[in-house]
Amino acid sequence: MREGPLDMRMDRTQSLTAADVVNSYSEKEVADIIYNYGEERRSRPIARSIVRSRPLQSTTDLVRSIERVTGGPRHGHIHPATRTLQGLRIYVNDELKSLEEFLDSSMSIVRSGGRVVVITFHSLEDRIVKQKFRAPAVPGRVLTKKVVTAAEEEVWRNPRARSAKLRAWEKS
Repeated sequence: MREGPLDMRMDRTQSLTAADVVNSYSEKEVADIIYNYGEERRSRPIARSIVRSRPLQSTTDLVRSIERVTGGPRHGHIHPATRTLQGLRIYVNDELKSLEEFLDSSMSIVRSGGRVVVITFHSLEDRIVKQKFRAPAVPGRVLTKKVVTAAEEEVWRNPRARSAKLRAWEKS
């Protein structure tokens, strides 16, 4: 949304940045990251454009290289660079592994009758939560048989809520 460094680290002591990925990884590696973590179906042409645009210094440099493939933003749709940026952020921070570790530890340490409630914003995260809750390492039960999503009115007031999914689990 605005000009910034290609960093995307949540932990500044960690060495890998998004700039490292887009400027030094192979085209295939970049495409795989965008596809696997961002679930972007146009990952190959986007990765090709990124590699051709090197060196990329800022978020706007990266967005411009993506827009060469996808076109600019369209009213009523997510920005065409969103999935790519999200995939890079998830990869750089190893977010899926962190989520799994959090779920394993929280489900173990919560007392009997205690609950673990998680809101996800990405389908990869939601899939992990759903699987952990359905086949827990410790005895428990899923409290949300169907995922809880935001009501239409809430999405209208807060568009970011459109992708939020809530799941709950209770330890036996």
